[in-house]
Amino acid sequence: MTNENKTVNVFANRNYRLIFLGALVSELGALLYNFAVGFYILEISGNNAFLQGVYLALCGAAMLLFTPVGGVLGDRVNKAKIMYVCDYIKGGIIVLATVFMMILPSPTAHIVILFVLGILGNIVSGIFTPAAGAMLPNIVESEQLQQANAYFSIKNSLETILGVVLAGLLYAALPLNVLFLAVGVCFIISGISEMMIRYEHTPSPEPITLRLAVSDMKEGIRYLKSQKALLAIMGSVLFINFFITPATGNFIPYFIKTDLQSAPSYLFSSLLKPELWSSVFSVCIGASSLIGAAILSARKQEEKCGHKVAVRLCVFSGVMIVLAAGYWWFVDRGVSINGFLLLFCAGCLAVGFLLSFINIPLSTTIQSRVERDKLSKVSSLLSICSQGMIPIASVLAGAALQAFGSSTLLTVCAAGFTVTAIMMLTNRQVKSI
Repeated sequence: MTNENKTVNVFANRNYRLIFLGALVSELGALLYNFAVGFYILEISGNNAFLQGVYLALCGAAMLLFTPVGGVLGDRVNKAKIMYVCDYIKGGIIVLATVFMMILPSPTAHIVILFVLGILGNIVSGIFTPAAGAMLPNIVESEQLQQANAYFSIKNSLETILGVVLAGLLYAALPLNVLFLAVGVCFIISGISEMMIRYEHTPSPEPITLRLAVSDMKEGIRYLKSQKALLAIMGSVLFINFFITPATGNFIPYFIKTDLQSAPSYLFSSLLKPELWSSVFSVCIGASSLIGAAILSARKQEEKCGHKVAVRLCVFSGVMIVLAAGYWWFVDRGVSINGFLLLFCAGCLAVGFLLSFINIPLSTTIQSRVERDKLSKVSSLLSICSQGMIPIASVLAGAALQAFGSSTLLTVCAAGFTVTAIMMLTNRQVKSI
């Protein structure tokens, strides 16, 4: 590390500024892309929630399968190089897919192209994520990790507030081809920023082979087995994501395309198209997340956070229960769709604040406790656990929406999340971290 890292504010670190800028641009592009694809698939498939679920599942599976590859590469190859190469590839395939969509205008062709693009893009993301997740401890001092993670969370919140509003406006105003081209350019700009990152890296003395990759992953698994608290958190995160994914990835677009769009009137209908309400929900999450991250950025890092995080997850489960009951009362029973819109906004505000106080302490603890030469592998295994149930959850949620409707889906998700949160709260290993 250089002397510039030993400053009070982490933004004085040139490497941190570069990675922050790269992430800002690429994640804005990803936000625009995910927003557009979620609605576009429903639009051209006649609100086929199952097809949307299959798309999400295949994308999740592709990322899951290639994350171990990213974990092995991240501990043996220059992490910055992995990041900018991945961003260049992702930007290139999005631009190429956009060209194909312009040449082949039929809805069927567009669905096939989006599926292929989603799978390829998530393969690249699987390789990118472990390297990016292990980068911060290599470029900032250990006592600056919480501040660095908090600023990233603030960035994410600002992107949510401004980016999702922008995405809603652009999706309504621009042809999809133009929006996708802009996304491709975002990833390319991010790659340019990441090319300028410099840090001390010792190249692997051995050529990277399949046998070496398998050996590295086994080493990462053995290391995690010795870290009982991390294993407990990984198990909890796996099931938390399983029950959260349907509520965010499946429910919100489906609610907007069915309940809200078919309503004779709704809150601010003269100002907001139905799709823009998705932006409103995201803005609520982003605004409260920003407040939470700003508070944590000024706080001293805690040595232990496990028990507090478990308590916050229990509060989170209470919010989920309220939202499930609110949908059944306000929408299913036809009391007031406006009442549910207001309730869901309030729930999003609570969720955003809680997410900051859950994700930032956990990320900081993992980054500071795991040995650096194992951090990418551990990051990849954590990513696998956090993402492992998402493909299954997406497919099951799509099928459940088609067969039983949103009320049943939200109830099951709230119940599952509550059980998981209570199990984490009562786990002795979690209290030790």
